[in-house]
Amino acid sequence: MLAGVRQAAPGAELVALPVADGGDGFTAVLVDALEAVPKRRTVSGPVGQAVDATWLYSERNRVAVIEMAAAAGLVLLDPAQLAPVTANTRGVGELILAALEQGAQRIVLGIGGSATNDGGMGMAQALGAVFLDNQGKPLEPGGDSLIDIAAIDTTGLDPRLKQVNIQVICDVDNPLLGDRGAVRVFGPQKGATPQQVEELEAGMEHLVDVLDAQLGIDVRNVPGAGAAGGLGAGAIVFLDAELQPGAEVVLDLLGFDEVLKGADLVFTAEGQLDGQTAFGKAPAAVAQRSRAAGIPCIAIAGSLGEGVEDLAAVGIDAAYSLCDGPVSLADAMANAAKLIKATATQAMNTFLAGHRAGIL
Repeated sequence: MLAGVRQAAPGAELVALPVADGGDGFTAVLVDALEAVPKRRTVSGPVGQAVDATWLYSERNRVAVIEMAAAAGLVLLDPAQLAPVTANTRGVGELILAALEQGAQRIVLGIGGSATNDGGMGMAQALGAVFLDNQGKPLEPGGDSLIDIAAIDTTGLDPRLKQVNIQVICDVDNPLLGDRGAVRVFGPQKGATPQQVEELEAGMEHLVDVLDAQLGIDVRNVPGAGAAGGLGAGAIVFLDAELQPGAEVVLDLLGFDEVLKGADLVFTAEGQLDGQTAFGKAPAAVAQRSRAAGIPCIAIAGSLGEGVEDLAAVGIDAAYSLCDGPVSLADAMANAAKLIKATATQAMNTFLAGHRAGIL
């Protein structure tokens, strides 16, 4: 994108500032901001496979940064491996254990890009919680087990969790249940069929009832509880975590408002721009801050989906798809860099033409 803008405006002063909202790439953009060192740990992947996951640790600040997508993300599975009813977050709990072993006093957990719908069950089990069925037998983690939970024993949770401040970074503000909930909105993106969506929704409803009845914690209407297949809710219950909008936290850590000063135009991007973008996604946060500073914002995406026309309300003044004609997803991904550069050039040319015409 930087190269495309430079091609259209070779004399412009350009600043590249990668951002994230808690999903894929979350840890990469915070390495310098926190003076953190990458760490690696082999953990359980979303379908039980061994995954070599990277997380960050700042010795100076005693802060660990964990990207749940590194252990339980869609990025770890090819389309044939999607397992919306059995994928679990056990590996996320194993990364939290690694941070506790390192001596972290604060853990920042980004929970975007998940492949799971287990309500944080796997994560909690890795940290010592036990989920039992009506015969008193331990359940395997996964969305299909939620409906069978009869009891939850949290006495075995790692005691070090009580000594650590855990901040969960959400890339969405969706509740756990309902039409905007974890399953109905994001389940199909993870491969769930209509029937599986209904079964997983029933499981989530049962989980909420059990958590409320046995632990006295009601997560039914908490914004962000539906993030990452209900991991947001699990983090509240089992980690005593605070949920915060990821993009806003990252922009603050990166000093985005200072970078904005003196700018004439902002570019942002996302895989798909649609109505969901407005709900806590990084492009919306970037656009809102740009508008507050009086700076126009252009967004580029792999595709433009339903509701993209409504994004002007959050500050996205124009949206471009990088696909310049009928193209397969595989071809678009294979040529992404070339297409993004070309689209950025055209967008910048349009902006400059407006200036020459005295429109802008």
